[in-house]
Amino acid sequence: MQFQAANITALIVAASFAGGLNIYATVLTLGVLARTHWVALPPGLEGIGATWVIVTCGILFVVEFFADKVPGFDVIWNGLQTVVRIPVAGLVAYHASAQLSPSMQILATAIGAGIALASHSSKTLVRTAVTPSPEPISNIALSSTEDVLAIGITWFATSHPFIAGGMAICLLLAGFFMARALLKAVQKPLKKIFRADPQAESSAKHGP
Repeated sequence: MQFQAANITALIVAASFAGGLNIYATVLTLGVLARTHWVALPPGLEGIGATWVIVTCGILFVVEFFADKVPGFDVIWNGLQTVVRIPVAGLVAYHASAQLSPSMQILATAIGAGIALASHSSKTLVRTAVTPSPEPISNIALSSTEDVLAIGITWFATSHPFIAGGMAICLLLAGFFMARALLKAVQKPLKKIFRADPQAESSAKHGP
């Protein structure tokens, strides 16, 4: 089946966004769809349905499912995943665009890696801002939402790539502004604390 460049690009945008949230869930979803032939995928993604890919991503998805929901450790985990999510998302984009020209394939790879980087960065910033919260529910809720989004958008992109790509861009922008707002909210009390310290020291020195 011949896929048009626009369809492939939209699929790459959506899958790369999902990969930035949870690359294991994204690849696992694509692998299962490729293996079952539930939907038609670009020819370059046929190998993603290999047994070893599905099993490996399944195991790593379970590991991330729990690791990403532990307050504090989730920030460390997401930091470590920088070297996984972005390159793998770029690799998926590279194979998805295999039937395009070499120059277009390189561009598609760069787009995939760039979107995954933006998605991953927004997720990490939001987690960094939310982690200081004394209760673990917010972390668990955020992580669960990200898992659902990664699987849902990846699956939806295989049937409705343009809609899924548009959703991914909107969510990416929303995530950026949310991360920015949360970081500002966290920085305000921290600035007050640091500003109060010199005053406290001055009072202690010039006290009775």
